[in-house]
Amino acid sequence: MTCASCANRVERKLNKIPGVNASVNFATEKALVSVPGGTDVATLIAAVESAGYTAAEPAPPVTLVDDEGDGRAEDPAIASLRQRLILSTILAVPVVVLSMIPAVQFTNWQWLALTLAAPVAIWGAWPFHRAAWVNLRHGGTTMDSLVSVGVLAALGWSLYALFFGEAGMPGMTMLFHFLAEPGSGANEIYLEVAAAVTVFLLLGRYLEARAKRASGAALRALLELGAKDAIRLENGRETRVPIGELRVGDRFVVRPGEKIATDGLVVEGFSAVDASMLTGESNPVDVSVGERVVGATVNVAGRLVVEVTRVGADTELARMGRVVEDAQTGKARVQRLADRVSSVFVPIVFGLAVLTLVGWLLFGATLVMAFTAAVATLIIACPCALGLATPTALLVGTGRGSQLGILIGGPQVLEQTRRVDTIVLDKTGTVTTGVMAVSGITTADGEEDDEILAMAAAVEHGSEHPTGAAIVSAALERGIGLTPVESFTADAGSGVRGMVDDRLVLVGRMAWLEKEWSSSAPAALADSAKAAEGEGGTVVAIAWDGSVRGIITISDTVKHSSAEAIGRFRALGLTPILLTGDNEGAAAAVGTAVGIDDVRAGVSPAGKLDVIRELQGHDRTVAMVGDGVNDAAALAAADLGIAMGSGTDAAIAASDITVVRGDLNGVVDAIRLARRTLGVIKGNLFWAFAYNVAAIPLAMAGLLNPLIAGAAMAFSSVFVVTNSLRLRRFRAL
Repeated sequence: MTCASCANRVERKLNKIPGVNASVNFATEKALVSVPGGTDVATLIAAVESAGYTAAEPAPPVTLVDDEGDGRAEDPAIASLRQRLILSTILAVPVVVLSMIPAVQFTNWQWLALTLAAPVAIWGAWPFHRAAWVNLRHGGTTMDSLVSVGVLAALGWSLYALFFGEAGMPGMTMLFHFLAEPGSGANEIYLEVAAAVTVFLLLGRYLEARAKRASGAALRALLELGAKDAIRLENGRETRVPIGELRVGDRFVVRPGEKIATDGLVVEGFSAVDASMLTGESNPVDVSVGERVVGATVNVAGRLVVEVTRVGADTELARMGRVVEDAQTGKARVQRLADRVSSVFVPIVFGLAVLTLVGWLLFGATLVMAFTAAVATLIIACPCALGLATPTALLVGTGRGSQLGILIGGPQVLEQTRRVDTIVLDKTGTVTTGVMAVSGITTADGEEDDEILAMAAAVEHGSEHPTGAAIVSAALERGIGLTPVESFTADAGSGVRGMVDDRLVLVGRMAWLEKEWSSSAPAALADSAKAAEGEGGTVVAIAWDGSVRGIITISDTVKHSSAEAIGRFRALGLTPILLTGDNEGAAAAVGTAVGIDDVRAGVSPAGKLDVIRELQGHDRTVAMVGDGVNDAAALAAADLGIAMGSGTDAAIAASDITVVRGDLNGVVDAIRLARRTLGVIKGNLFWAFAYNVAAIPLAMAGLLNPLIAGAAMAFSSVFVVTNSLRLRRFRAL
């Protein structure tokens, strides 16, 4: 395919097959096709070939770096285009100089100009001629048809003037004019137009191809992140094997500084893992036995043994690649409008060129004057920039998102981000960490925080309950050693007890201590416990020698970045709402901590869906952020579903945007990037439309030399692509 009209023709052919729904993307050179049962790929390829093009199934992603490490292999099509451009430029420059500067026009210079210009107009412009001929054979026209006819018309007129007019006479001289000259006659030749327009268009296509390749670099870099081999562990022996030989259930060793080969669970060791290439999060994350690790991340510190849980196309890296590629293949509504315009634009331009030619002749202009305006109209009107406006911005925007750990589901998502005015946030795992931690210690008179925590941790060290783990973790963070415990006993649902330094220490519910062990709490301590429970915390009381010595409050901790992110949501014009199944006290405490006024507590999974629909019923456009299975229905029903990548597969599958790092600032970045990308698309389309709307009347009025028209047309496409490349500079907050 050479332009948006080509993509539109292929798309129409595919969509004529019963039950087929196809979207063809010119920038990625791929078709995304939904087919009914019984339709095979051969049928689809035959349909593409019937339109005059070729097609093949996409090959699996391969590395773009050769075995010797010499760097990226250059695209053969780009290399061929560059060679054609260089040779055409060498031949065209003398033609333009001779045609524009009378002082260097020696006797019979025009015949040398013809000798140099003819190869450029025929061989140099051959890609345009070939595409125009293929489309003509299949009853269609594209921008190549405009270019081919314009260049051949300029060459044809020159041949006529040289052989049948006065232009071939010895001593002929010619001046270059920015505007068509009303008094021109058959002594004018257009060899410089045929040669220079070809060079300009080849240059535009070459720069466009280079820019398209650069715009897809983020996706290629993403696919290259994975490790090439792994150290498989079998019966205590370590063997280095290619990554493709790993199977689910295998175990492999990751040493410090090495990439983790594929997704798995840590079964041995403790380390920090740098996941910045996938999540955009710069800080390494600690991992230990039982925790999940993702392929392509880097082991920073200790030795790990990992059991494989996913390989090949099922890995997180492969899934990210598919999401990005699918998003780049789709089309926004604005692009479909541009495609429809470009599909009818070429025939209209041919009509306008004929109208220009006839109109000038009817108004008494010379044939050369009329011909000049008609050729300029053909060349200036190529709608190539329209076809590149959306896909190049999508390529760059979604590619940059993948580098920052933001996976945008498609161009439709971009349009939704502009309209969203309300953002609904699940609490656990989204605004909060989802991990229980000590949030407060209150002691009776005469007791110390560290002693209370040390006693509780010593007893809870033998417990497997999450509250016990939170207490032990808090003690270790403070540098408090764990005293050995004797006679440990757990009363299910009530508490634990054990002998610590020859004292019976009780840790559990206040009611259990009072009822079962007659351990009373001072009034101030009891009041503190009630207040903590009213705010949604879990209160653990610690007693020995017949009295309660202190309480420890355990709660789900708010992520350090949540409050900052809420402020940024408001700056983006979004109203935040907190939604949770927790009690009102816990929900209100979190809402106050992060600055959310509208807090809805005690909401079931079905209730979350009802809240989304209620808000939509009040003419709100709703974004939903969640990470759990219980959020999947609400994510799917929301106008924009955003899943935290640390969440469940069900939540991710139901969402429109996935933020790989579990940080609300990542959601802010996702909305900013989506809106920025949509803004670039609209800017591209505006300039592409405005260029054609402004330039065509000028060309028809004879105010543009075809050479200037060719340069302007070529660089309009380059402008659109380079404008899209600005998205590569997008930075996360």
